[in-house]
Amino acid sequence: MAERFPPQVTLRDVSRAYGRSFALHRINLELDAGCITAIVGDNGAGKSTLLNLLATIDQPTSGDISYGEMPLAKFARKARHRIGWVSHDALLYGELTARENLAFFGRMYGIDDAQNRVFSWLERVGLADDADRRVREFSRGMKQRLSIARALLHNPQLLLFDEPATGLDQQGKRFVVDLLDDLRSAGRIVVVVTHDFDLLDELADRIVILRRGKLSFDGAPHQLADLVETYRAHA
Repeated sequence: MAERFPPQVTLRDVSRAYGRSFALHRINLELDAGCITAIVGDNGAGKSTLLNLLATIDQPTSGDISYGEMPLAKFARKARHRIGWVSHDALLYGELTARENLAFFGRMYGIDDAQNRVFSWLERVGLADDADRRVREFSRGMKQRLSIARALLHNPQLLLFDEPATGLDQQGKRFVVDLLDDLRSAGRIVVVVTHDFDLLDELADRIVILRRGKLSFDGAPHQLADLVETYRAHA
């Protein structure tokens, strides 16, 4: 029987150093299921480093990350496939079509109903009519939509989004908002890095502000004006 995905990811005194410089310093954080946590901060604040750690791509220099009762190293070995990540790199193959890209990832994750899942996601992200076009011909927004489908194809439980609305028009941003809301309702752990304050205001249950690698603020401003002022005070 497969282990249930933990309802919480916990960071305790997590630091990541490169030489003598700290990208993150003594971060304490709990990420809960059914909650959208937004990570914000200026360039160089440590946001990408934090996502890399959560994705098990990197390891902390000190401190601990646990996925329920499972430490990072064990989780990376046994359950990394339960993470879905939308990063700045779309992780798509330009010579393949949209359908072929998703089919490839479906095989990689060993999805039984991959063909149906691929078609369903192409429809959901609005690319069904472009399913057999090569991805190299896609606009930035189309690639972003396909990247989101690629990240969610295998039904992951921990979702990491780095600027998910990049390259999207208003309709595309509406799609992202609705999708993230659905993921929250489904009890997923959702982490979003974004500079889009409108997106934060509409979606985020919790705002975490990083400043020079340190956790500067962790809370839930309820109005956009409060969010902007909080960011200015803590970023």
